[in-house]
Amino acid sequence: MAHPVQLGLQDATSPIMEELIAFHDHAFMIVSLISFLVLYVLSSVLTTKLTSTNITDAQEMETIWTILPAIILVLIAMPSLRILYLTDEINNPSFTIKSIGHQWYWTYEYTDYGGLIFNSYMLPSLFLNPGDLRLLEVDNRVVLPIEAPVRMMITSQDVLHSWTIPTLGLKTDAIPGRLNQTTFTAMRPGVYYGQCSEICGANHSFMPIVAELIPLKIFEMGPVFTL
Repeated sequence: MAHPVQLGLQDATSPIMEELIAFHDHAFMIVSLISFLVLYVLSSVLTTKLTSTNITDAQEMETIWTILPAIILVLIAMPSLRILYLTDEINNPSFTIKSIGHQWYWTYEYTDYGGLIFNSYMLPSLFLNPGDLRLLEVDNRVVLPIEAPVRMMITSQDVLHSWTIPTLGLKTDAIPGRLNQTTFTAMRPGVYYGQCSEICGANHSFMPIVAELIPLKIFEMGPVFTL
């Protein structure tokens, strides 16, 4: 869960999010080095008296500043493409759960458990218990197992939505007439919050997502605890 004055990303709960955080740090280091180099060159130009004109026709320097940016782009693109393909990979999911976006709430279908269906609405402020998060708590959480690959089938019944949980590294658009899918494997139990990340209308900011991750043995006992 994010907290005030937080500068970094949320703690990772899935391997994909760990990869995304590692790539963020990798790219940030490269951008920081480039920024310091440009700042140093600018300060040198402003503070140094230029008396040499030999660099106006330096083929070696032109070769370096042409090849070096290409190498930097490759160093950024290769891990980025690797993570991109990892996020789209589907590896024999153990469970399939369908999420349907509405204006402005979510519907979840547990297709592997006799077609269990329930809606998930944001809790009004008057119904919040001590410790609940305003605008983020819901009446029915989606309960998911840890240490097991889960496939989320995501669609919408009216307008564009986006099913997003940052700590799991998940962000998949819910499109009317289209069934998108994403997979994840959570590594530790807990309650994790997300929101619709698509501007879907007047109450766009009032359709939160709450995922309660529990051990696999408890999840296999039955889905009655989701309500």
